Amino acid sequence: MRRSAVAVLAAGLFFTGAGSAVADAWRKMPTLESTGVKLTNGKYTMYPKFTKHGGFGFKADLVDDERGDGHNVYVQARVEGYSWRRFNGQQKKTVRIQKEDYDGAALYVSNAYIRACRDRGSLRPDNCTGTLHYTRR
Repeated sequence: MRRSAVAVLAAGLFFTGAGSAVADAWRKMPTLESTGVKLTNGKYTMYPKFTKHGGFGFKADLVDDERGDGHNVYVQARVEGYSWRRFNGQQKKTVRIQKEDYDGAALYVSNAYIRACRDRGSLRPDNCTGTLHYTRR
């Protein structure tokens, strides 16, 4: 009797962990492109509550696609109710970026947005890729 209770408890813990792993799975993100900037090899996740603030996590390669233009590139991400957060790349390089964005007042976020941009200075507007919108499943 005692062994079967331990086995049932162990199985329950295993399947609870497996469910958390599925909720924490990384999903593929399409390549984002605009003049001078690319976001490639991207993946994202929506962390479960109590894990990394239940936020939106992403990792991708940020590419300065026109290395001779003298402009930097950056990624912007935001979650519902908050402004864009900026994560800078480097001129003339490809940089691997892995970040989280979250709502500090909530257990988890339901909506997240991401785009990549080329910083063209203060006199000309930046050009950005289309914005991807992700919703917690």
